Amino acid sequence: MMLELLGLVCWEGFNINYQLSINDYQLNEPLSKHTTFKVGGLADVFVTPQNENQLATVLADCQTNGYDFLVLGNGSNLLVGDGGFRGVVISLLGLNKIKLVSDDTIHAEAGASMKDLAEFAQSHGITGFEFAHGIPGSVGGGVYMNAGAYEGEMKDIFLSARCINPTGDFVDVNADQMNLAYRKSSAQSQGLIIATSLFRGKVGDKGQITTKMIDLQTRREEKQPLEMPSAGSTFKRPEGHFAGKLIMDAGLRGYAIGGAQVSEKHCGFIVNKGGATAKDILDLISHVQNVVQEKFGILLETEVKIVGDKNDNNQT
Repeated sequence: MMLELLGLVCWEGFNINYQLSINDYQLNEPLSKHTTFKVGGLADVFVTPQNENQLATVLADCQTNGYDFLVLGNGSNLLVGDGGFRGVVISLLGLNKIKLVSDDTIHAEAGASMKDLAEFAQSHGITGFEFAHGIPGSVGGGVYMNAGAYEGEMKDIFLSARCINPTGDFVDVNADQMNLAYRKSSAQSQGLIIATSLFRGKVGDKGQITTKMIDLQTRREEKQPLEMPSAGSTFKRPEGHFAGKLIMDAGLRGYAIGGAQVSEKHCGFIVNKGGATAKDILDLISHVQNVVQEKFGILLETEVKIVGDKNDNNQT
């Protein structure tokens, strides 16, 4: 049972004191609605803070009360188990504002999309953000994992971030302190939640920026299975190799388990061809890893973050 009274949310022992409207949280929310894989069970509580102070309060209360929590951006690099998530899922999509700070500097909240960030930069004649246009994640997630594509990455434009540490306090982290590397950042190792970020590009020509963005989007559409649900690249790039080529050379192009399939267009992607469960995807990931290791002696590490309960115990 859930009761809201003066901003107090109560649910089976779950008490968080914060001011949210009745529309800012849901109980038993299907996470398949919030991930690009379109799979995943129910979240016990799904909260969408509307500003960084609400976010900090929710995080601090979860920590204080010992509630398990998951911070969710656009759900683009995530696989949630069929059993869902036992605890609080905190969506950042309510924090989606982007503003111009100077001729070459942009301030963006963590829930803004990478696509919107790139288009905002283009509209103000700032180059350096073009690579981000086709990345389906959020700005906070992009910094958190140093997202990149087509010879560009967040490291190239990142200046600083306002983060929330595990105790719920705000901390400012500059580029050196964030220590961005291939799919890594100090936010991961220190348990920081990114609330807002500053980015700097270069003043450029809007027409040339648009042309480059169109070119990159065309290349993505030609090479990646954008028409099918996925979480982006499933595996990290092994040193000296490409995951997609290893999978293709292992004879796994198009291999399927249930509704999950190795993409026929790009073998580095596992896609939901229709009706896939998280278990289908997990089983296919394991199969691909086993075959590639057996054939080439290389263990593929997942780039996709796997969370939640794998057992299908809360589906409706």
